[in-house]
Amino acid sequence: MAEDLSRHATLSFGDLSRGATITEMATQVLAQAPAAFVLCGFSMGGYVAQEIVRLAPERVISLVLINTSATGTTPSERNNRHETAQLMANRSFKGVTTGNLRRSVHVSRAQDQHLLDHIQRMALDLGKDVFLRQLIMVRDDRHNGLESINCPTLVIAARDDRMRSVNESQALADGISGARLIIFENCGHMTPLEQPDALNNALMDWLNACPTTVSPL
Repeated sequence: MAEDLSRHATLSFGDLSRGATITEMATQVLAQAPAAFVLCGFSMGGYVAQEIVRLAPERVISLVLINTSATGTTPSERNNRHETAQLMANRSFKGVTTGNLRRSVHVSRAQDQHLLDHIQRMALDLGKDVFLRQLIMVRDDRHNGLESINCPTLVIAARDDRMRSVNESQALADGISGARLIIFENCGHMTPLEQPDALNNALMDWLNACPTTVSPL
């Protein structure tokens, strides 16, 4: 995606490999970001993007949230993830389990070994420390704060995402005034890898339609 998008916009990638909380990650991204920018957040990056808008709304020209949510981590999820992290702490890191890899893509791609290997390499490149830190990282429920997002917002969901549901994306779009929702068909959670051209087209349409400066608050 980056090669095509870079022909039309200057790209800046936030480093989400550091920070023990969503707020720490958002603060670190802001420290390296341009003065004003269109902000795109995918999956956990969508939680970070929402926090960036909360911390520095005057810098965000428009917002794109892809396959993400405002739903918080439940107590049972928190306990399960801590137990998993404890089990993994003293083991060598071999990446994501085969079951979770397949769950991250559309069912029709579950046997696409080239795609699964690509996702696994991403996990291995991040490494064990980052994997465990992000595994236990608490996501606070953000639904009550969505009404404070005033910039133009595009929400993108995948119909067959088994990690973040269309209902969660709909809740984002409903909670943010004027937000637009696009749903990709025949696609799982990994939209940037499964349908990169279609996602690029949606982003370019959005960039062409949205303002180029920050609106006064």
